[in-house]
Amino acid sequence: MSALLDSLRALAFTLKSAFRPPVTVHYPAEKRPRAKRFRTSFALVHDADGDEACVGCLQCEKVCPSQIISIVAEKRESPITQKRRGYAKDFTLDLNACIYCELCVQVCPTDAIVMTREPERPAYHREDLVLTMDRLYENEKGKPLAWGKASNLMEMQDPKRGQPPAPAKPAAEAKPAAEAKPAAEAKPAAEAKPAAEAKPAADPALAKAE
Repeated sequence: MSALLDSLRALAFTLKSAFRPPVTVHYPAEKRPRAKRFRTSFALVHDADGDEACVGCLQCEKVCPSQIISIVAEKRESPITQKRRGYAKDFTLDLNACIYCELCVQVCPTDAIVMTREPERPAYHREDLVLTMDRLYENEKGKPLAWGKASNLMEMQDPKRGQPPAPAKPAAEAKPAAEAKPAAEAKPAAEAKPAAEAKPAADPALAKAE
């Protein structure tokens, strides 16, 4: 009997769900609005002077847990400042194995790599999900950038998080109670003065004689 009731409950749930309006959308023709903190895919950006912000420090390549970032660094003269500085000669990011942890964004010292709020288009070949340096710079202008940059994200971190708690300061030692002053020794009672020796009673016989 219990099996029949379970079957009826399942059938009722199926019939109830059959008349619900569909919640799926036909992506990418139709796109669902995303939350403000939604982040996906990546982009390389330029600094305020229009120069490439990436200095080829390899920090993002070293911190990536999936090891999907590959950078070839070089030093050359800047066309903007005419100073010699580091650049990324080649920058490759493979989205096939990316876990979107955003660690590469957090460690960048120049805010050169950021995430975008628009994902890459679905593809049939793995090569289409490999972001080359040219595609990363195209995403800077072709996709809306996320708000999170290294400088912003680091300001939000609690510097005390993950550190062992500071040892508690030892309570101030209570000062030893003042040693009780020894009670003043009671002065020995004054020795009672010997009572005045009583004069011997006068002999009546002698008194008469006198």
